Amino acid sequence: MLQSFVPLLVMTFFICLFIVLMQFLWRYIDDLVGKGLGFDVIAELFFYAALTMVPMALPLAILLASLMTFGNLGERFELTAMKAGGVSLLKTMRPLIILMGFIAVGAFFFQNNVLPIANTKMYTLLFSMRQKSPEVEIPEGVFYDQIPGVNLFVDHKDRETGTLYDMTIYDVSRGFDNARIILADSGNLSTTEDKTHLLLKLYSGEQFENLREQTAGGRSKNQPYRRETFTEKDILIGFDNNFNRMDENNMRNQYVGKNISELRATIDSVEQRVDSIGNIYARTLVQSNYFNLQKVKHVYRDTAWVDEVQKPIQLDEPIPLDSLFKGSSNSVSRSYINQAINKIKRIKQDYEFRSYSMGDDRTVIRRHSIEMHRKFTLSFACIIFFFIGAPLGAIIKKGGLGTPLVISVFLFIIYYIIDNSGFKMARDAKLEVWQGIWLSSAVLFPLGLFFTYKAVNDSAVFNIDAYKNFFARITGRRKRELELKEIVMDPVDLPRAIASISAFSDEIKAAEKPLGKNRMIRWIKGMTTWRETARELQQHLNRIVEHMANTTSHSVITCINQYPYDITPAVLPKILKVNEQLLYLLNKEQTINKENDNNDEPENKD
Repeated sequence: MLQSFVPLLVMTFFICLFIVLMQFLWRYIDDLVGKGLGFDVIAELFFYAALTMVPMALPLAILLASLMTFGNLGERFELTAMKAGGVSLLKTMRPLIILMGFIAVGAFFFQNNVLPIANTKMYTLLFSMRQKSPEVEIPEGVFYDQIPGVNLFVDHKDRETGTLYDMTIYDVSRGFDNARIILADSGNLSTTEDKTHLLLKLYSGEQFENLREQTAGGRSKNQPYRRETFTEKDILIGFDNNFNRMDENNMRNQYVGKNISELRATIDSVEQRVDSIGNIYARTLVQSNYFNLQKVKHVYRDTAWVDEVQKPIQLDEPIPLDSLFKGSSNSVSRSYINQAINKIKRIKQDYEFRSYSMGDDRTVIRRHSIEMHRKFTLSFACIIFFFIGAPLGAIIKKGGLGTPLVISVFLFIIYYIIDNSGFKMARDAKLEVWQGIWLSSAVLFPLGLFFTYKAVNDSAVFNIDAYKNFFARITGRRKRELELKEIVMDPVDLPRAIASISAFSDEIKAAEKPLGKNRMIRWIKGMTTWRETARELQQHLNRIVEHMANTTSHSVITCINQYPYDITPAVLPKILKVNEQLLYLLNKEQTINKENDNNDEPENKD
């Protein structure tokens, strides 16, 4: 089993890793193209990106490899031979289950020890690449604005020599008031050896520049612009084209760069800060003054600070607030209202700011909690996908890469959608963190148990007719499918059949009377006291169908197929109608048989 499974696992893992790595490339290709990055830097980025993609590729590889392994065994009837030799499916899976245990433990240590370092280095490289200036590639006929503070227009250029013709340069690096405009017939663009400046060598052109100086009083005085004609001119423009790495410590302090102990320490410290700040805000609310009256006072009593409730002030008579407000002029009343509104706005803004500051801390706690739970979900996902793929491969009995690949991608898409939905709901505080992160595992774990149970018991999982019959039996819509027999050894006794169907109709009418006409009451009685009666009616119906199956009439067979499989209070009227149709057909057939018998009798010669 290990010799069959491990090579497939290695192959599918690298295939899945390549696929998700291509997804990473298409996602960040805009940050990589046109930057003049070296091959060593790009290779380093892809190496760390491949490490960060392992949690996505490993479960899919395990699912696909287990499907292919057990599909191949089933397709070559090796599982059948094992079961015939007394080896159960679980015993066949035992070495792979042990292997999955080692993989799950290794995945946990990978998530906890390797992945934080890989995330730190990958995001550091990625952000450094984003900040790197792009390679200068001057287009023709349009303004080029990728050089800071400079807009450059080139009418056309020589592809072989790199010479630029009919150049227009707008230099606003010193501000729009001191802008320079340079016109040149031709020029060349190059980079200094340290790659920190661009050197523009211009030929046969003019330069226009505004002169703006500051007077002693702080006012600016416009001077006439300066015009310069040159035959050859060199311009040095600051443009750092080197690749400068960011400091990894900034990314190391983020949640993606921490292990479990560091995440736990951060969560505890932030929770402690949130609790202390919340206590301060709560005490501030309690001690707030209303009408300049303090209800609670924070005092020091017996070596501790306590909140002491102040005694209410007793007034001889209530303050006539309404009369004070209405007794003033309209302007004074309006000023009272404006003052109250402004005070309410200030208080509201103050508490909103406090809630935002605490909301940021709670977001930090959630992100760190999400990352801590994710240290365990990869290990559990590997085990779940194995117990889905191995039994499913034994059930479908299809090897190769076709059917297993389709099923694996379909199941993984479901897992990925549920996992992303749970992550976003946990991130946005729509669900608890553990509920959102473990949502995908909670959905797929019963599926793995179901497939394992079905495979161990050799049950039909993909038999559509079995599911149709099951739901038809529940809903009472299961149809009979009797057909005419080619050879009938025991013909139908018409008088006996007519008598039996008539008696059956009488029994149904007698059983229907106690049920009443109310549908709810009929359903309740059908589930409780009516079971014994239904069992007797079912036995009578089965005897009729068994006897009438030997008929030679297509009409009778069609009529019998209208009988329901299971008798419930809801189908009693339908059974009575079928009985009437069947009695009509049998009586008609009996009459025809009598007429034929009379015509076949010999004539009396006397």
